[in-house]
Amino acid sequence: MKIAIVGGGISGLATAFHLTRLLPAAEIALFERAPHPGGTMHTVEREGFRFEAGGNGFLTNKPHTLALVQAAGAEDLLLRSSDAARRRFIFDGALHRLPESPPAFLGSRLLTLPAKLRVLAEVFIPPRRDGGEETLQSFGYRRLGRAFTDTFLDAMTAGIYASTPADLSVQAAFPAVAALEREHGGLFRGMLAKRRREAGPGGVLMSFRGGVGSFIDHLAGLLGERVRTGSPVTTLARTESGWRLEAGNATYSADRLVLACPAHAAAALLEPVEAGLAADLAAIHYAPIAVVGLGYRGLDHPLDGFGLLTTSAARLPILGVLWDSSIFPDRAPEGGQTLRVMIGGLRNPELALQSEAELIRTALRGVGATMGCRTEPVVTFVQRWERGIPSYRIGHLERLERIFTAAAALPGLYLVSNAYRGIALNDCAANALVCAGELAAGRPQSAR
Repeated sequence: MKIAIVGGGISGLATAFHLTRLLPAAEIALFERAPHPGGTMHTVEREGFRFEAGGNGFLTNKPHTLALVQAAGAEDLLLRSSDAARRRFIFDGALHRLPESPPAFLGSRLLTLPAKLRVLAEVFIPPRRDGGEETLQSFGYRRLGRAFTDTFLDAMTAGIYASTPADLSVQAAFPAVAALEREHGGLFRGMLAKRRREAGPGGVLMSFRGGVGSFIDHLAGLLGERVRTGSPVTTLARTESGWRLEAGNATYSADRLVLACPAHAAAALLEPVEAGLAADLAAIHYAPIAVVGLGYRGLDHPLDGFGLLTTSAARLPILGVLWDSSIFPDRAPEGGQTLRVMIGGLRNPELALQSEAELIRTALRGVGATMGCRTEPVVTFVQRWERGIPSYRIGHLERLERIFTAAAALPGLYLVSNAYRGIALNDCAANALVCAGELAAGRPQSAR
């Protein structure tokens, strides 16, 4: 069997890795347009400072990434976050530590007393009984109140999706949260039931020694010559026995095709094959985001925590600042500190597309406004993602039903990326395993 995989991010690499174990005799070719594998999982080192172009790790509260690491024999690369990573901050005009317990929440100045009482009244709010999707903003206003939503949920969505509560479907973007109301009648009731049932510790943030790129290099090394970087696929066509791809000046035939690229890239390739499917793929929205890395020597701030997220009400040009060298000390040389500033998102999409010089100036203004730091960095790094993070808007779940129903009607076609069912590394690892299993079993991809 010949299998072609388009897209060399973590979804494509993990799918290919699983297929080498499930179908050892298969001929697998993975095509990646960039000169390096990994997609947004890419680490850049400059003068001893390490900067992540995208995400910096994963949580162990789900087993999927750990299982992939173990299966790939890469346990020695794992790097646990420092204890400081548990301390997180929100900036709404002033810097506040994110409360981690009920007493801390009651003592926090992030909300007024009436707003706190409104949150506590969540236990008395009846569950929503009608079906369908609801924005996170509507869900939050209804269950927890406007103030909590506009502060905590607003900052959280900026940090996770580079989005806003009004732009996300709670059922698609936060299915576990929606399930608490659906299955238990409320959030507090659901969290108490879950705690009693699981009775275990929460997850720990993990990464990899040398940055996330070290794990990407490890996976790509296992796959060897199957990975073809610098090879953008330009056209797709159906054949009597499968698929034909053109990449550069070469043509490749495959019995099975896995599109592990972003939804808009899959749409462009599939438009001549199935226009309706392509239209639904193209309709998946992405938030633009820029990552600005700042490397310091002797920064005038203790960096005693994970970092900070801003609220929309703060009216700042940044979404947040990650204190990377506090989370993972190997991100900076001895005596140095590494920050990463997130800019743009759906709050200020135009800011993500500024020039490098403008982005650095914006990042420094944000660091000064939120942290009071005026020290000049000795090293900088800029990564712009014009289409950075998928935004699961209202209608996403119905669109997925149409997408995977249409894909199942095209024999041998499989779709896997963070555009569909979860954007985190754990989600990508889980979806890659399922996709590889369905392909190996000869089953059409399910619309689960």
